[in-house]
Amino acid sequence: MPNIKSAKKRVLVNEKKNERNTMLMSELRTAIKKFNSAIDSNNLEVAEQLLPETMSIIDKAATKGIITKSSADNRKARLSKKLSDIKSGKKEVVIKKDNKTIAAEKRAAKLAKEEAAKAEAKRIADEKKAAAEAELAAAKKTTKKTAKKDAAKDAAKEEKPKRSKAKKSEE
Repeated sequence: MPNIKSAKKRVLVNEKKNERNTMLMSELRTAIKKFNSAIDSNNLEVAEQLLPETMSIIDKAATKGIITKSSADNRKARLSKKLSDIKSGKKEVVIKKDNKTIAAEKRAAKLAKEEAAKAEAKRIADEKKAAAEAELAAAKKTTKKTAKKDAAKDAAKEEKPKRSKAKKSEE
């Protein structure tokens, strides 16, 4: 800890400047991240709106001495080139996915696959049921026809012996 009054004051002033510089540098990084995330999500309208704001923040940081003028110019040029390249079609936006998004997509695909398997199993079961019902109906039709034929045959058989007995009695 300094003992001299001017050294004490210098420590206080440096702390204030450090705080201000940290705040402005954080604001600068946040603005650049917002712009980049707008581009990464393929939201060019938002990126166009954020570009002037981001450039303004970069210029403020340069005038306050947080970054040098050439560094500010380089950053602004990179951002504007990135946007113009995507607009003109020189570069394609590759949408970045975090692990949560990837896991959610996998879960959704798994659920869709399970639903498709259930639907397929239900369709097959319905087809089997319909086929069994059709077979049963066909069997009933044949049994009705055969039952009628059998009844007719039985009736004919019964009538024949009756006739024959009647004939015998007549004789």
